[in-house]
Amino acid sequence: MNDLTTPICVLVVDDHTLFRRGLLALLAQDERFRVGCEAADLGEALRCIADRQPDIILLDNHMPGVRGIDGIPSLKQAAPEARILMLTVSEEEDDLVNALRAGADGYLLKTTESTQLSESIIKVLTGESVVSPEMTSKLVAFLRNMPQSMPSGPSAADAATLFKELSEREREILLLIANGASNKVIARDLDIAETTVKKHVKHILRKLHLTSRVQAAVFAVHHEMA
Repeated sequence: MNDLTTPICVLVVDDHTLFRRGLLALLAQDERFRVGCEAADLGEALRCIADRQPDIILLDNHMPGVRGIDGIPSLKQAAPEARILMLTVSEEEDDLVNALRAGADGYLLKTTESTQLSESIIKVLTGESVVSPEMTSKLVAFLRNMPQSMPSGPSAADAATLFKELSEREREILLLIANGASNKVIARDLDIAETTVKKHVKHILRKLHLTSRVQAAVFAVHHEMA
């Protein structure tokens, strides 16, 4: 796995040539990334991997032949050290859940801003799970309906203790995160700067011993704080 001291090798798997090459050109402008190769379908992706092992695979779902989600196990087997980040137009809850179950390390919509995509890639490579804010509420809804699928996490008593460590404002923001609100929406709703929201989120994650806002949302739902 890339330790981020060398350029990150990227494989883009998407059947739309214009989008695929535009994305590669965009990433190539960032010195942290190195274009590995591109593929229009799963078969081509596996051939690319045989030539060079990517650090990150940006994977579309709706492609001819095998869907991206269904191809995740094959990609994982061919490139065991690579992280897989879904980059798709699908806002379907089933696609999100099935992608994460299949082993995807994140799920982003194609409406994601370029800077957010770059930072999401870095987060995924450092072990975080990344989900588009627009999809977080759908993940939370699924977890609410399927409590047995939730990770056990800390006990109720430990969770209550951790929750008490949060300030009133941090608790307010945690509840909004659990409802799928993005930093921009939270800033608007609370009438504060987006940079202030980011600082609060950072503090929330540190106090709860978590690494991502998705984990924070699951924590709040699992312990019935949202």
